[in-house]
Amino acid sequence: MRIAGLDIRACRYSGSSVPGAAMRDGQSQDALEFLVYTLRTECGREASMFGFAGRSALGAGQLAAASLRPFFEGRNALEREAAWLDWRVSDRWWHHLPIYSYGPVDCCLWILAAEAAGQPLWRYAGGARAQVPIYASSMVLSDADAYAAEAVAVKAAGMKAYKIHPPGRSLDEDIGIHRAVREAVGSDFTLMSDPVAPYTLEEAVRLGRVLEELDYRWLEEPLPDEAFGALRELTRVLDIPIVGTEVLPKHPYSVAECIATRVVDAVRADPSWCGGVTGTLKTATLASAFHVNCELHTTIFHPLELVSLHVNGAIGNSSYLELLWPTEPFAFGLDQPLPIENGIATMPKGPGLGIGLDWDLIDNATIAEL
Repeated sequence: MRIAGLDIRACRYSGSSVPGAAMRDGQSQDALEFLVYTLRTECGREASMFGFAGRSALGAGQLAAASLRPFFEGRNALEREAAWLDWRVSDRWWHHLPIYSYGPVDCCLWILAAEAAGQPLWRYAGGARAQVPIYASSMVLSDADAYAAEAVAVKAAGMKAYKIHPPGRSLDEDIGIHRAVREAVGSDFTLMSDPVAPYTLEEAVRLGRVLEELDYRWLEEPLPDEAFGALRELTRVLDIPIVGTEVLPKHPYSVAECIATRVVDAVRADPSWCGGVTGTLKTATLASAFHVNCELHTTIFHPLELVSLHVNGAIGNSSYLELLWPTEPFAFGLDQPLPIENGIATMPKGPGLGIGLDWDLIDNATIAEL
């Protein structure tokens, strides 16, 4: 199954947007930009997957096309590990691509192999479970009342937990938000917190003590993922689990120290930012050897969330599938919705992903073929 070509589309979908108030940097997106990778083989098979593109699909796509196309052409699509090892060397020497560039191609390799085997990807990659619970993850909202109302709506929709991304303007405001949400949903609903690194160590300890009092399940990325010393101390002094590592490049190598010396209590990975299915499985397996969870990070776009769902089904040491809330702005790109009912996602049964991409939408969103 030799690779004949790698096609990359830069896409801009104007049917969805993210207001500036929902992004901590204040910059609104009146359309969402993404890439679509298509890997073609000499035997006529092909597989496609969305790719993250930040704020520039053209910029991200040009970089990916210049580096990844010549690297993959002529390779055997079934030799994923050889490609992984060779790319690690090649990227270090000259390419230095963003963390989200390689993952979609690796996803395509796994899809091709699972389809050739006639198996759904989750079973082909491990087959640990056929269902996984879902938690909803907030954007940045205006005030405590808005978070409380959203948490109530998430609970009413059947989601199994809610995670807060607080504004990070001040610690006192953020603490007030966490208290308001717990009061709104009651004591029997699972809550998590992900401040996205706005605090000092002392502030993170203070927030963590409050979250312990409020019975939050975990505290995620209160400090930068690379702040190993401070995170290790935070993990030591708090009882609430500390979770991190989703934005560290070069999984699983970059998270090995975090696991082995308990920089955090649980790690994060996903097939978009962490090297595709291969990188996520490597990180999850490494974590499992240390009896540590690998909590899967949202991949934002629902075609990638579908891959994340399959990875969740392949491993046994993650708790949930994470989806951004509200889901509607990101629920495009598939020809049918994610298989979710009452806060539970069920693994597809068909070969590969089991659900196709929405090519009419992709064609209409394409701004360049690179």
